[in-house]
Amino acid sequence: MKKSKSVDKITVPVIKEMKKTGKKIAALTAYDFLMAEMEDAAGMDIILVGDSVGMVLAGFESTLPVTMEMMLYHVSSVRKGVKRALLVADMPFLSYQTSTSDAVNNAGRFLKEAGAEAVKLEGGHQYVPTIQHIVAAGIPVMGHIGLTPQSINAFGSYHMVGSDQKTAEILVSDAKGLEAAGVFSIVLEKIPGHVATEITDTISIPTIGIGAGNHCDGQVLVAHDMLGIFDKFKPKFVRRYAELGDTMRKAFLDYVNDIKSSDFPSENESY
Repeated sequence: MKKSKSVDKITVPVIKEMKKTGKKIAALTAYDFLMAEMEDAAGMDIILVGDSVGMVLAGFESTLPVTMEMMLYHVSSVRKGVKRALLVADMPFLSYQTSTSDAVNNAGRFLKEAGAEAVKLEGGHQYVPTIQHIVAAGIPVMGHIGLTPQSINAFGSYHMVGSDQKTAEILVSDAKGLEAAGVFSIVLEKIPGHVATEITDTISIPTIGIGAGNHCDGQVLVAHDMLGIFDKFKPKFVRRYAELGDTMRKAFLDYVNDIKSSDFPSENESY
């Protein structure tokens, strides 16, 4: 019996169809060529170059200092390692909030200069006109509601969003508004599971959860969190699939000790 042929390339229509057929969507962040290549080979459906790169790789306290230039560099690096997955670029703070023309131009740069296939931006109903213009330019958009890290100064902390009826209703309304604006999927971050379930059952486009329960159409995590490399804090929703941070620290320590003791390089490691 022949095996069914797998999808050669994940596209926006493929992602939307996965909701209809009940196939869960696997998404993960990547910021460099090597990790992107490994994720792609593993069968990742969406690879997101997140502005989380600012905290994970650049050492910033938040995502706010991340620039377009930083994001373009990392997206272009990831592009080289991605063959199958849909490559989505995060639009950084102030790349789309300042004006509609800025938003369209910056979104277009991700596709034209860095090879992304879609962009993601944070926010609800207030960004519907912006999203409409980006989509009208032929650029697929992924929405993002719930906890939106670029609004950390307004939120005051990285707390759960939607725990009361009023904010839950706003989230549902925002999701409907984003769908009407033309987004092809929506990230739901750190919201109660029952609210994510209501949104997922209400809209026709996929929901991608991160701390939003198991009923979403897909899930996304920051790769360095699930690999156990980034350990400044560990959100409740992160499952550690490895503890590479411990492995790396031990490897670095062993390397230093082997050099100091003249154990490395050995005769077999020398010409």
